[in-house]
Amino acid sequence: MTVPGALALLVAAVPTLLLAIYSVEAISGLWPLAGRKIRGPQPLHPQPSHSLPRTVVLIPAHNEGAGIAATIAALRAASDPEIALLVVADNCSDDTAALARGAGADVIERHDPVARGKGYALAFGRDALAASPPDCVVVIDADCTVAGQGVAGLARAAMASGRACQSCNLQRPDLAASPTAQISSFAFLVKNLVRQRGMVRMGGVAAMTGTGMAIPWSMFAEAPLASAALAEDMSLGVWLTRTGRPPLFVEDVEIWSDAASGRALLTQRNRWERGFLAVARHSALPLIAQGLTRASRSRLWLGLHILVPPLALLFVSAGVALAATVLLALLGGGWLAPGIVAGAACIAGLATIAAWARAGRDQISGAALLRTPLYIVAKLPLYRTLLGRSGAQAWVRTRRPGESDPV
Repeated sequence: MTVPGALALLVAAVPTLLLAIYSVEAISGLWPLAGRKIRGPQPLHPQPSHSLPRTVVLIPAHNEGAGIAATIAALRAASDPEIALLVVADNCSDDTAALARGAGADVIERHDPVARGKGYALAFGRDALAASPPDCVVVIDADCTVAGQGVAGLARAAMASGRACQSCNLQRPDLAASPTAQISSFAFLVKNLVRQRGMVRMGGVAAMTGTGMAIPWSMFAEAPLASAALAEDMSLGVWLTRTGRPPLFVEDVEIWSDAASGRALLTQRNRWERGFLAVARHSALPLIAQGLTRASRSRLWLGLHILVPPLALLFVSAGVALAATVLLALLGGGWLAPGIVAGAACIAGLATIAAWARAGRDQISGAALLRTPLYIVAKLPLYRTLLGRSGAQAWVRTRRPGESDPV
């Protein structure tokens, strides 16, 4: 083998592996775990309240005055009356606390302009609950709603299994939204529904997604929550899996939020993807090593899962590898490496189209899906910035729909 040929195979190796992991998850996740497809928020059948563990819904809220009362009202209407609601009004400069109390929730206020972020708010709420701890804590973001008896269903699942449970976290379909917002919502569905199913089938583990999480108190009490991590949900899932308690995916419990748009979408994606890359950098390879040395399927697959970058970055890396291997082929390296990368990218692309046909038609129109390559190109400056920076970044709240952009 020539030197250019060997170099081309090295260049192709990592992108091909990442595309293969993604394709396996996406293809194996095309069929529902619970025997039905999700097409929008649906009420679940009420379950008897006598088996309900003592449950507290913990809602971290930073300047959520515009929607916190509606969130609490929806939870009250859909949840068992025995379930308590605790709002952590975290570093608020608006009337979030007063509105939450007026809507019937218990409220505690936290003021610490230095220690900012959702992890600190969750730890503050845990400290408040410690005097009389519940059996189970369900974490729900202040801009989310849960379908039907979802909170009770999550709590029962967590206590019955003795493991943390993650609900199916999706964004409300809006085919009238901009193509960029639709593409982002579809990527959200692929990650939080299709690939979650694939993870369960391949590794028996689910990724925590930050909202709609039910955690038995014994685990919640010792979890490393108080941090400024931008992906505290992923970090929690990694910690649970490393301690031998991989989270479960409860597909039949659905939690919904509105998709961001415009500048808010860019802020949200920046935070999510920066946090994802930080966790992947520190945790993916150690999890894979533990999975191999300890014969742990959950550790191995979670490590492989978080090794795969966000969807747009995945295809960007494949495109760069393809261009590099083609150049090396022209220098005498042969066409094996470009063929491998191109084949892997085609399979991943077909898997993505299959995910849209099977589960994503309500999230994104066919016309918007065709604009995905333009969306990927538009994100190149963001990825150059993300990959070029090091160190932590301060948490920034995503602007909610209807709010004006900050000055």
